[in-house]
Parts: sequence; structure tokens; C-alpha cells
Amino acid sequence: MQPRTGGHPARPTRLILATRNAGKITELRAILEAAGLDVELVGADAYPDVPDVKETGVTFAENALLKAHALAQATGHPAVADDSGLCVDVLGGAPGIFSARWSGTHGNDQANLDLLLAQLSDVPDGHRAAHFACAAALALPDGTERVVEGTLDGTLRHTPTGTGGFGYDPILQPLGETRTCAELTPDEKNAISHRGKAFRALAPVVRELLG
Repeated sequence: MQPRTGGHPARPTRLILATRNAGKITELRAILEAAGLDVELVGADAYPDVPDVKETGVTFAENALLKAHALAQATGHPAVADDSGLCVDVLGGAPGIFSARWSGTHGNDQANLDLLLAQLSDVPDGHRAAHFACAAALALPDGTERVVEGTLDGTLRHTPTGTGGFGYDPILQPLGETRTCAELTPDEKNAISHRGKAFRALAPVVRELLG
């Protein structure tokens, strides 16, 4: 994919993923490799002096773009960022972008889960539809941007089941499944997950803009 100069292949394009989650980096790297893309993917840890970006957008796409543009501008390299959450039909799409801080404390998975279940305690099975949503954005230092999205539809259990995954995984049962996301193996979850779908949709965008 890269032009050759002087008989030696050029260094692959560096692409930065706005995360310090090693698992997320491994997931996107595998998707890009499977698509035959020659890029050097690194996480935000490679640039410790770059501060985290406040997610002030009102949609997953806006937050993903905020993070991707900030990282691209700060490093001079193309950057990818994603934002995701749980959207519950009877709550009008909430928690949505507030999924990670639904209980008021950012990243307290148990408190978020407990509050949501309490809010849905009297909602019958037939009205517990929900989906995980993810927006993944690619931004270039020149301001070019693209956003793709992925979803995982399901229903919400009344009690958490399973020990895998994180966040709301123990209560979302994907359509067609008898298990929750927290009961799936990592490979099973990646194959159907909202983030996996968004990252796979991002591969041809990376090829278009960086290839």
C-alpha cells in the first residue's frame, strides 16, 4: 500500500486510537490487518502529554469526532476515536451518551447498572428493547473526517447474568441469543458487538483516506 523509495518500503502510516484500553487497540489492529491495511496502530499512551478530551457532544458521533480531531491536531497523525453506550427504548434512548456516568459517577459500572435496573423495575419483558450503539470517527490533521456507526440490538434482563465484558453487558441479551453479552466469549462478543461492527466499517474508510 505504501510507495517504495530507494528499493525499501516506506514506513507504514501511523494511526492513533484515542484509548488507553489495550483490548480495544488489539481489536482494531486485528480488523485492520484482516483488511490488508499496512498501518502502525498505537494508543493514546504513546502520547502521554496529550490531555484527554471532554466529551461535550450531544451524540456519539459528535463525541467521537471531538476526540479524533483533538488527537490528530495534537500529534500530527491521523486519529481514530469511538464513543458508545446503551440506548433503552422506553427511556427515549437514554442513558445514551451518559451511559458511563448514568449514576453520577463516571465509570462506576455497578452503580450505573443498579440505577438503570431500578428505573426499569416495573417495565415488562415485551417493552425492554434496547441496543448498544457505537460511533467511530477517523480524523486527519488537515481536518478531513469520517464517521461510521454500529449497533447491537437486544433486550434487557431483570437481573445481571455473566461475569465477562463490562458496563451493561450483564443485562443486555442480544437478539437471537439466550445469553447476555457478559456470558459470551470475547470472540463471540467481538463478532456481533456494536464496536466491532463500527471498527469493521471503518476499515474501508482508512483505506480510502490513508491508502
